[in-house]
Amino acid sequence: MSLLSYITKNTNLPEVSVKNTISLLNDACTVPFISRYRKEATGNLDEVQIGDIVKYKELFEALEKRKAAILKALEEQDVLTSELEQKVNNAQDITTLEDIYLPYKKSRKTKADTAKANGLEPLAKIIMSQNAHDIESIAYKYVKDAVGSVDDALESARHIIAEWINERTDVRNNIRYQLERFSTIATKVVKKKADEEDAQKFRDYFDWSESLSRIPSHRLLAILRAENEGFIRVKIEIDDERALDKIAQRIIKSDNECSDQIEIAIKDAYKRLLLPSLSNEALQKAKEKADEAAITVFAKNLKQLLLGSPLGEKRILAIDPGFRTGCKVVCLDAQGQLKHNETIYPHAPKNDSTGAIKKISTLAEAYKIEAIAIGNGTASRETESLIRRIRFKNDIQVFVVSEAGASIYSASKIARDEFPNYDVTVRGAVSIGRRLQDPLAELVKIDAKSIGVGQYQHDVDQTKLKTELDTVVESCVNAVGVNLNTASKSLLSYVSGIGPKLAENIVSYRDEHGAFSARTDLKNVPRLGDKAFEQGSAFLRIKDAKNPLDDSAVHPESYSIVKAIAKNEGKRVSELIGNSAVLNGIDLKPYCTDTVGLPTLKDIVKELEKPGLDIRERAKVFTFNQNIKTINDVQEGQLLPGIVNNVTNFGAFVDIGIKESGLIHISNLSDGFVSDVSAHISLHEQVIVKVLEVDIPRKRIQLKLHKS
Repeated sequence: MSLLSYITKNTNLPEVSVKNTISLLNDACTVPFISRYRKEATGNLDEVQIGDIVKYKELFEALEKRKAAILKALEEQDVLTSELEQKVNNAQDITTLEDIYLPYKKSRKTKADTAKANGLEPLAKIIMSQNAHDIESIAYKYVKDAVGSVDDALESARHIIAEWINERTDVRNNIRYQLERFSTIATKVVKKKADEEDAQKFRDYFDWSESLSRIPSHRLLAILRAENEGFIRVKIEIDDERALDKIAQRIIKSDNECSDQIEIAIKDAYKRLLLPSLSNEALQKAKEKADEAAITVFAKNLKQLLLGSPLGEKRILAIDPGFRTGCKVVCLDAQGQLKHNETIYPHAPKNDSTGAIKKISTLAEAYKIEAIAIGNGTASRETESLIRRIRFKNDIQVFVVSEAGASIYSASKIARDEFPNYDVTVRGAVSIGRRLQDPLAELVKIDAKSIGVGQYQHDVDQTKLKTELDTVVESCVNAVGVNLNTASKSLLSYVSGIGPKLAENIVSYRDEHGAFSARTDLKNVPRLGDKAFEQGSAFLRIKDAKNPLDDSAVHPESYSIVKAIAKNEGKRVSELIGNSAVLNGIDLKPYCTDTVGLPTLKDIVKELEKPGLDIRERAKVFTFNQNIKTINDVQEGQLLPGIVNNVTNFGAFVDIGIKESGLIHISNLSDGFVSDVSAHISLHEQVIVKVLEVDIPRKRIQLKLHKS
């Protein structure tokens, strides 16, 4: 099986598209670059399809690596035959491969090994032939040394038979089938821990049973977390009698003393070897499936968060609110640079609201503030109420901004490098302000797991989670594009083909030589070679560049095409930009070449119509119900404005302006059946919700999505 056939079989994508994509990947091309600038080669595959090719390419390479390791181990054991080698090479998945290797994979001495060492393998073979009579007399011949009796001899022979049964691929696959189709996951509480406070959040699972194949991902992850924390015990169960009968049908071909011995061995193999191993395997596969579902939810949420609405280059006054320690206030210029910081104390215990209002008014005028960003944590509503009392001379918009992960950023090395002379409170306030200006540029500085927009992110496979989230960040950064002259190292590191080291070199070069005036200046950056320039240059923008194409998504390799189009239309390149009347009337076919086709040419024209267009919507002011300050103010039947702050497989959480977020359960998203939460609601969406239930002791609010 070749790499090409393996990927084509698993993706159902055209062979030529897969072949060309593999070639591009092997040539160190990135997914964003391939999907955007190599459409002719891939047959116009999108990022998701190319991502699938990457996934199956990695799976195939891992499979081949494991095959090589197994073949080497078999060769070292001097058991490798041409038939065995062929079996290994023909295996198309890891499970089949490991089953082939199982008889030769001994990590510790087994009962069967001991029995073989005591000379009982011939007796096991006699029993398995199922032709012998008076088996006890035959067994008596093997009673010697460590084998003290006929019963010992028969038991030892059964241990060998049990191991043979365990190693049979057909038997293992049949048990797998039953576990996959008919198994249940059952839980029991650990009684001595049942009354612990931390156990109460898992009390639904103190005595639970459900089909393993149908259990929702969030529930399985919750159960496994409860087990990991020692509150419950988990068991995978199937119909034992049915399973034993299926094994017996495959092995027992007679009705005599031998079959009696084999039946005992089957029960031993099933209970001691097959069921523990394969039920763990089934649970692990279910966990992997649940991980995949949870990671998909996290990835969708992260994408929506990163592509959240930016306010743009505006002068911001940002406030990180607090009570006893005061509210940290910072003033930022339009590029997010810190211009001023101080602390005000409008709330208890100092209650200096008059001084705070005066100070905010003065700062707003002095720094020509255009918008105010207030963190949504402690004292947020009180601070928002204070700000809305101020009568500013100019029209200043007020926004409440999510603080999720701000404390992680403020204590990070990135924040220390940016603001070495300021403490964490100042850095946190700066982060809040910058999030309003450009959520993407600021959030890339934070470990995505710390943003908290998923379900059970700490319980899933961390390597897979990181890979998927890094892919999402890379996709978002390159979809939006990056201002080469203002971007941070963190942001630049996600640009196609750049990475952390080149990002650092770009910033160092910019600090030393000043702003870049042309994309070609990138070639002067140390260690930024032709491949990195090819992969990254089109995703980097230069505002007010000499060549207007340097502030567009047109790749430098296509500049000559644009120049030819402009010449043939009797225009300068700058006169083409935004000129829809001319651009829409161009016949693109004469510009097609062996490597450039209509997909690329149409992309170029689309970009020239609106160069550098930000795909994100602009930030909109949102106001919570001013009468709702705490959960005690929330009443059943109320209609309240809110902002979705998390989406999971079981529903969406909504910020209604208080400490506790409310839950819209999946069943309350629509009057009809809902299978996919994200199809009905998205992160940061502004919604109206109806309050269904308020549980003050448990601090839970049940909501329903209100359709206006």
